[in-house]
Amino acid sequence: MRMFDIIEKKRDGGELTEQEIHFFVNGYTNGEIPDYQVSALLMAIYFQDMTKAERAILTSAMVDSGDKIDLSAISGIKVDKHSTGGVGDTTTLILAPLVASLGVPVAKMSGRGLGHTGGTIDKLEAVPGFHVEITGDEFINLVNKNKVAVIGQTGNLTPADKKLYSLRDVTATVNSIPLIASSIMSKKIASGADAIVLDVKTGAGAFMKNLDDARELAHAMVSIGNHVGRKTMAVISDMSQPLGKAIGNALEVKEAIDTLKGNGPEDLTELCLTLGSQMVVLANKAGSLDEAKAKLKANIENGKALEQFKIFLASQGGDASVADNPDLLPQATNKIELSAKKSGTIQHIVADDVGTAAMMLGAGRATKESVIDLAVGIVLNKKVGDPVKEGESLLTIHTNQDSIEDVKEKLYASIAISDEHVSAPSLIHDVVTKQR
Repeated sequence: MRMFDIIEKKRDGGELTEQEIHFFVNGYTNGEIPDYQVSALLMAIYFQDMTKAERAILTSAMVDSGDKIDLSAISGIKVDKHSTGGVGDTTTLILAPLVASLGVPVAKMSGRGLGHTGGTIDKLEAVPGFHVEITGDEFINLVNKNKVAVIGQTGNLTPADKKLYSLRDVTATVNSIPLIASSIMSKKIASGADAIVLDVKTGAGAFMKNLDDARELAHAMVSIGNHVGRKTMAVISDMSQPLGKAIGNALEVKEAIDTLKGNGPEDLTELCLTLGSQMVVLANKAGSLDEAKAKLKANIENGKALEQFKIFLASQGGDASVADNPDLLPQATNKIELSAKKSGTIQHIVADDVGTAAMMLGAGRATKESVIDLAVGIVLNKKVGDPVKEGESLLTIHTNQDSIEDVKEKLYASIAISDEHVSAPSLIHDVVTKQR
């Protein structure tokens, strides 16, 4: 078998066989096939697309290129959740204990963030004492005992994906539906979940800027998941403005606690109930999405979800009393209000720019070597569609810096106020429960 023939076949619109796809994935991972030939194939895929079968085979080949996590020792159906990213996305902190409170095992492997704020692990480490440095056996035992645990990602999951993504990044082939879908799904499948719920973001603050592209990606990933034997569902949610109100690690933990108490922002609560109901249905703990949502709401109202969060924190060394007293979380020395310069209605809030402002405060990493300040960030006091009066606070900046004029300038530029009525954007654009 020759790489030349595989490139030529895909260039001309042909469908690659299982043997051909495994040949190029294995050869490239092992260093036997050079970058320039794989670059040519990626560009051919970019223009010619892939069939459902090709996408599933490519995903499986990337899974087979490295370690696979065995969660078979955990009883029950293990359901994982993946978000395609955004600003203020606190859903994992809420969903893990909330879904676990209904007996669904949540064995979560998470990473640290590079961007606006930290990843799930960084956020959880804002809780004094919390740690993810546990063995695989401890991880499995905790999930069996408490239904929820979080561990850091292993270093050798899907090495083929790491190599392919680095090449896509420098060859202008990142924005390819089959390549994006197989990249995301390979990591989720290698992580050992029986079922997968996907939160596909769309809007200015998302990777997929328009709804049609987000819908196509959601269907592609659901198709791959089901094709390789993982029950998969997807939600397409809005990211034209930050989700919830908090952007920053300790601030997002506090917002998660508020949400588990039933006092969280409306949009964050709605998204968690929508995603959580899918997780519960896939785990066979409810017969319908409506039934699952009702059960989740009940466990927020009766306090079981918050109690599960406390158990989760304590089991991994965290100070569970933060759930009752969030002031125990890291606090910034300065809180500065950003006041509206005119009256009107919030027309838009550019999510990416607000996220960048949070990173400038120290809430995220500009490089892998950056040190995160867990206390700092931004809390929105107004969202799109809200009325505002001149001089009223648009948001609160939590900072440990003395001078933040550049941050203020960035934030003012990211928020537009209109003289006309503006409606809040819809949060849930679509739910994909089957492949098309």
